[in-house]
This record gives sequence, C-alpha cells and structure tokens, in this order.
Amino acid sequence: MKLVVKIGGAAIEDQGTLAKCAKAVADLSGQGHQVLVVHGGGAALTRLLVQLGKPAAFVDGLRVTDAETRDAALMVLAGIVNKKLVAAILAAGQPAVGLCGGDGAAFKARKKAHPKGDLGFVGEIASADTRWIQALWAAGAVPVMSTMALGPDHQYYNVNADSMAATAAAACQADALVFLTDVPGVKGADGAVMASLSVSRIAELVRSGVVKGGMLPKLQACQDALAGGARRVRILPSVKAEVLPRLPAGAVQDGTEVLAS
Repeated sequence: MKLVVKIGGAAIEDQGTLAKCAKAVADLSGQGHQVLVVHGGGAALTRLLVQLGKPAAFVDGLRVTDAETRDAALMVLAGIVNKKLVAAILAAGQPAVGLCGGDGAAFKARKKAHPKGDLGFVGEIASADTRWIQALWAAGAVPVMSTMALGPDHQYYNVNADSMAATAAAACQADALVFLTDVPGVKGADGAVMASLSVSRIAELVRSGVVKGGMLPKLQACQDALAGGARRVRILPSVKAEVLPRLPAGAVQDGTEVLAS
C-alpha cells in the first residue's frame, strides 16, 4: 500500500508527539507499505522570523513570503525541521532520507496567484517526478519531503504543505493520504467532529464560516488529492498517531474521513 503522511504542528513541535508519529510511520514502513512523509514547520519558521524582527502575515492560511522570509523558510524547512524528522524516524528503527521539492526537481513550482494580492515567493506545484521517491521506496527507505520547490526562474518557492501532500498523493497514486493535525478532525456547526465529510459539502461549510483559517487549504488539498486519484483521505489528530498503522486494515475511526462523494 502507498501512503502519503503529512506531518505538521504539534507533531513537529512536541517531542513526545513527534516520536509517536515517527514510530507510526516506521511501523507502516516496517509492515512493507511505501510511505512518503511531507512536512510543514510553520511554528519553527515563525520563531526564526521573530528573531529576525520580521512579523508573520497570512492570507487564507497561506504565509506571505518575501525574499528574506523565503530564505528563512529554506533554512528551517529544508534544514533543521527536515533533519529532525529524519532523525526521529531513524530512532524508531526505519531508514529515512530527507529531501526538499527542489532536489532532483522532484516537484516543480510556479508562483501562486491569489485574488487578495501578491503573496511573494509562495508557490504551487506545477509538476511532479516521482522517480526519486520510487527509488527510495525500492531501497526500503522513507522519503521525508519538505515543501520548498524550484520555479521556472530557478528561485525557491514556499509551497503549502497540505497542497504539496495532495499533489504527491495524486502523483504517486497513493492508496491513502493522511493529514496528522493539531485538531481532532473537521468540526461541524455543532462543534462535534464529523466522522466523514463529502467534498460536496465543503463549499457550504466555508460559506457559512464553519470552516476557516488553516482548515481551508487542508480541505482544498483533500479535494485535490481525491480528484487526482488518491483513494482515501483522512484528517487524523497527531495525538492519536499510534492508530495509523491500522489504517491499511480499515480499523481507524478517529478524525474525519473525507469522501469523494
């Protein structure tokens, strides 16, 4: 089974949660499944930007990224955060290799246009070449991908991690895409976590304001992954990461399953 697991938030910031997520990934790989990890690292980037005296600005959950912010993102995401995840998976007993989207031109970016204005060096994926991922899988390793990708101008662009995970899942024809998140799942108007959510209901939830902020790009990514050929998409709380190895058997009930129809 091919799985793309997107890791971010507390799964990176909290050592215990990170270890739990890394073990889940290692266990899946150890069972013979092909696992690709795509990660964010926004909190670590924000801390560095504060040290640099640069305030963070977001539009619909996307970070506005000037050249200095982009360089900081490259240092943090493709550097310390990526290697931290690699080390955690290795500590859990499974080989892992860290990459960014620019390595081997695995993911090529283009500048992302946004109706609310110029976001700077914020990209979206224009194309994907999975041969490097496939090569690492063939070698028994877990590829760990950070979300910096090169554009046609040979500049690095910061790509939303949820969006890159969706593109990766579609490109690899993944059997499942899992978002390990800080929240228990997608909540409805009553505040309760929805066990399942059809993509046809997402627009209504956005219009009514039930879904907003960082959940907007995540649900868009869910739609994109399903439209691109991913077979299953689940939003799963990272504190429950230990249930992830049961996903191939269909025994996971936590979080929200996003359905194509």
